[in-house]
Amino acid sequence: MNEAFQKDCLDILAERVKRGEISRRRFTQLAAMLLAGAPLALRATHAAAAANQLVFVNWGGDAVTAYDKAYGQPFEKETGIPVKQDGSGPTEGAIIAQFKSGAPSWDIVDADPFSAITLGKQGMMEEIDYNVVDKGKMREGFGWDYAASSYFFSYVIAYDSEKYGDQAPTGMADFFDVKKFPGKRSLYKWGSAMWEAALLGDGVAPEKLYPLDLKRAHDKIAAFKENVVAYWGGGSESQSLLLDGEASMAIIWSTRGSLIEQDSGGRIKFIWDQGLLSPGAMAVIKGNPGGRDTAMKFIASAQDPQKQLVMFDMLGQGPANPAADALIPDDKKRFNPVDPANMKKQIALDMPWYSENYGPALDEYTKIISA
Repeated sequence: MNEAFQKDCLDILAERVKRGEISRRRFTQLAAMLLAGAPLALRATHAAAAANQLVFVNWGGDAVTAYDKAYGQPFEKETGIPVKQDGSGPTEGAIIAQFKSGAPSWDIVDADPFSAITLGKQGMMEEIDYNVVDKGKMREGFGWDYAASSYFFSYVIAYDSEKYGDQAPTGMADFFDVKKFPGKRSLYKWGSAMWEAALLGDGVAPEKLYPLDLKRAHDKIAAFKENVVAYWGGGSESQSLLLDGEASMAIIWSTRGSLIEQDSGGRIKFIWDQGLLSPGAMAVIKGNPGGRDTAMKFIASAQDPQKQLVMFDMLGQGPANPAADALIPDDKKRFNPVDPANMKKQIALDMPWYSENYGPALDEYTKIISA
């Protein structure tokens, strides 16, 4: 579920560099790291784990640089244990293949929490050692048996303010109300958060969302199809649909919020109201060669708010440690999905529910939007 989001974060970083939005000092740092780390980046997709090191598997591209800067290099300085970055992508299938090989070459993965929960129950993932990893450095409710939250993003409503003037949407009911807010819409093609959006739009109270009534959600989505101009699969696509005027409203990733406001000259705005908060996490493959204990120490090290601030700065990911919120500059707080002012307006996706239901739910959703 997070693979497309992570890849989009990397696209955003590349765009920010091209636009000069990253400071000269930051750009110089990034450029130096990319040049100096080129051999590492070339080796990243084939990094091999060993007992005296760790391999952290992320989604590639500039994530290799970001995770190395934020977490890998500091951990090596703290412990003397090197951390190799593997950018080949920790899909659920790849994690299963690693475990079933009997000799995993990966240690820690940037995983969907629900995938880690599912695979953990099947004996493929290590339980998080919360005697080492500090739940006090997590947002309440975002530490699971087999995954420790490490960042956040949201699905939020973006809208054309010129079309609606002073009448801004205030939640999902407005998104699905084409009489009050006429115009075409766009939804995410991979289902995540669309079920919750449909149910909220159909009048379900946030506290009564789970377990999701999939029939009701799919009925709402099917009945709304004539108003949907496109089902986007990547952040740039969602942005273009709004900028080009094809859609008057779309549910987009929050990391696109600042870009779309800037690119539209403030015409396209977004709201946090009834945003759907989605966590990313770190998880450890069972039998990893770097060792369970060392992997847990790495996850604990990554809870440092200063390190998570680097990830917010580079990839726009909301920090998992609430202590990092205060470190974000005032002019950027409104783009942090877990800033207290933004978070209280949102509903978090239920990872245990997704671990049990995502596959079948996505199959049915895909049939509906493809019909």
